[in-house]
Amino acid sequence: MAAQREWFDKDYYKTLGVSQNATAKEITKSYRKLARDLHPDKNPGDAVAEEKFKEVASAYDVLGDSAKRKEYDEVRTLGPMAGTGGRGAPGSGGFTFNVDDMGEGGLGDLFGNMFGRGGQGRGRGGASSGVGPRRGADITAQLTVDFKDSVGGITTTLYLTTDAQCSTCNGSGARPGTSPTMCSACGGRGVVDDNQGMFSFSTPCRVCGGQGVRIEDPCPTCRGSGVEKRQREVKTRIPAGVKDGQTIRLKGRGGPGRNGGPAGDLLVELKVMPHPLFGRSGDNLTVTVPVTFSEAALGGEIDVPTLDGTRVTLRLKPGTQTASRHRVKGKGIVTPRSTGDLIVTVSVQVPTDLTDAQRAAIEQLAAATTVNPRSSLP
Repeated sequence: MAAQREWFDKDYYKTLGVSQNATAKEITKSYRKLARDLHPDKNPGDAVAEEKFKEVASAYDVLGDSAKRKEYDEVRTLGPMAGTGGRGAPGSGGFTFNVDDMGEGGLGDLFGNMFGRGGQGRGRGGASSGVGPRRGADITAQLTVDFKDSVGGITTTLYLTTDAQCSTCNGSGARPGTSPTMCSACGGRGVVDDNQGMFSFSTPCRVCGGQGVRIEDPCPTCRGSGVEKRQREVKTRIPAGVKDGQTIRLKGRGGPGRNGGPAGDLLVELKVMPHPLFGRSGDNLTVTVPVTFSEAALGGEIDVPTLDGTRVTLRLKPGTQTASRHRVKGKGIVTPRSTGDLIVTVSVQVPTDLTDAQRAAIEQLAAATTVNPRSSLP
């Protein structure tokens, strides 16, 4: 993959608002937020937002790919004067590189791409590399799941309308019965050399758009792009214990690759619907259970519901206080890594409508109570 001239001038980390040491997850998270905020559908007619959206997409195209990011970091570290340690060209005042002296792989391949060897240089297998395969784009989809399904896991189907390999031309972009022809402008390399005095940069060929081939008779279905919009179904297993806002990556289920490259990934963003009774704290489930004053004061056994529909018995000690928490082992979220508990919060219910007998009994209790609970207050 050839390094681009703009890499010297553009700080993609600044564009995405992350540090150079940011993790891949942090880069993806920042990109998604910016892409949502700047998307043309959200900012109709806003040319500034549209331009920023394109800049963010270009930045993520590089930083979101580990191989591209490595080359970008190397180029930015070396800087535009990276060649000053090279051998001077007699009488030129500039510098030349023997890329083959640098070896294959690493900086040798990097400078081979930058300074003109590009697709004509020998590949690691000794053959001409030509225009390399390109990985397909990652696709993001949203999926809403029921609380209970998020705890126990579920197999479901996503219905998507995405780019897919053209079914008419099988991705070649050419009308069936014809084939793409080699671009005469770049000789099939996909890049052309741009001499800048001291340096010679490889830039994408404008004639073929960096493809290395030209399509004289485009496919009528995809109009030469090799891809078409198609409805498709993706069946996936949502594992037990997923959380609201979590993203699941499905390898190879994203956009189609180009020139024989692998497909991108499908990123499924999950939204978990709240449960009317149960909550979640890590791998623990939470529930609030009402109890009577007598149950709290005297203690006893109470029935507690669980998410699977069964009920467990919880023994309360005499003098149980409202808002106190009690743990039922093993009744939380079960994952391959751990098993959570059920955390029961007791809520003492105070009656609002008393019968005469109830009032008389409470008055007797009040008369017999000798401890003032507010005596400890200043």
